[in-house]
Amino acid sequence: MAGDDVAGQGLAWTDPNCPVARAVDVIGDRWSLLIIRDAMDGARSFTDFQQRTGIARNILADRLRKLAAYGLIAQVDASSGKRRVYALTAAGKDLFPVIVTLRQWGERHAFAAGEPHSVLVDEHGAVVPQVVPVAAEGRPLTSDTTSVRRS
Repeated sequence: MAGDDVAGQGLAWTDPNCPVARAVDVIGDRWSLLIIRDAMDGARSFTDFQQRTGIARNILADRLRKLAAYGLIAQVDASSGKRRVYALTAAGKDLFPVIVTLRQWGERHAFAAGEPHSVLVDEHGAVVPQVVPVAAEGRPLTSDTTSVRRS
């Protein structure tokens, strides 16, 4: 129902029937996406996230709480057992294709030709190929070849 409180966080859905809008309501701000990106790249502690992003400590604490409340990250015991660190949950790890697609869009559209930038590589050092949605039979899909079916 429109305006429902989400997970007790005071968040009302922007468009309660749209999965894209709901996803953006949860992870659509700059800091949340960068925290998820850095968690995928090995950040674990509050200090790791703060140093990598430059985010203000109060905003970082708020975003970490929000991401934990929505089940994208969880606090776990560090291997040393002396403190707690953050780890992606299965739902957080499910954002990997989203982060890769955003990265690849940025590589194509946010840099001038020849401008240096980081590159995502697989475990063998090969550049990760472009993420392209495909139909059941394997043909590439685009916004011109798909539509939204509303219930």
